[in-house]
Amino acid sequence: MSVLAQLSRDLAALVARAAPAVVGLAHGRGQGSGMVLAADGYILTNSHVARSPGGLRVRLAGGATLPGELVGADDHTDLAVVRVQARLPEPLVLAEAEPLSVGQLVVAIGNPLGFERSVSLGVVSALFRSLPTNAGGLLEGLVQTDAAVNPGNSGGPLVDAEGRVVGITTAMIAYASGIGFAIPASTASWVAAVLIQKGEVQRPFLGITARGEELGPQLAVQTGQPRAVRVMGVGSGTPADESGLRKDDVLLAANGRPVATVDDLQRVIVLSGPEVRLAVRRGSEDRQLLVRPAPRPRAA
Repeated sequence: MSVLAQLSRDLAALVARAAPAVVGLAHGRGQGSGMVLAADGYILTNSHVARSPGGLRVRLAGGATLPGELVGADDHTDLAVVRVQARLPEPLVLAEAEPLSVGQLVVAIGNPLGFERSVSLGVVSALFRSLPTNAGGLLEGLVQTDAAVNPGNSGGPLVDAEGRVVGITTAMIAYASGIGFAIPASTASWVAAVLIQKGEVQRPFLGITARGEELGPQLAVQTGQPRAVRVMGVGSGTPADESGLRKDDVLLAANGRPVATVDDLQRVIVLSGPEVRLAVRRGSEDRQLLVRPAPRPRAA
């Protein structure tokens, strides 16, 4: 059997395993997609899909259509959890700990333009992309893919060759071809768990502006990691200011966990206790700072 024929058979088997766990969501503004997160009724999708007006209807692989209840949504990451009162197919696995590589084969499954459980094949085109949202926010750490993504794919899974979910499709650029984006599974995993527990993600306040960035070759060798989070500004009198954080500090780790994106930092802050220990590179010096995040101030 040729390599191409074997690849074709493997991909067909992969889709046969994964497709039953992909659902369609209909709402007041159109259609979206989702994936089974837990067999007892939990579905993972996009916040912009789940929050749409007019209620949610969830269409399962067998054709049954059920009302969906919003469990919780997080606009910051464009993720939401919906629940239906039914036993669902075996869930897909979020590949939280599996590193992605540019050029890796991926499959997008969803309901583009209402065509249920459509499949497209592509590669990971880039990692750690940022994309502005219509609400004025910024989605960070995204996976870029050339697998065909169209309206209605939103909330569907991006699956690797082993059948593990490496991302949740979130957006495409309307005037471009072959540029789609997905929220990485590492983000989807912890956000979904918090949404199921609490219905929302409450992000404590540090008082910094920051961005994830690639480290230069020399600094990457010195620190042992290719990316970190750079502090762009520190608010006066904030928890970050009181801890000793300064503009241009490079945050390497939080509570011993390396941070490559702002989402990595937020994950530790949300899931940790009242104190977070930061490993900081300042110039040529390494420092350990203890910060006590505060409740986020409410908008006036």
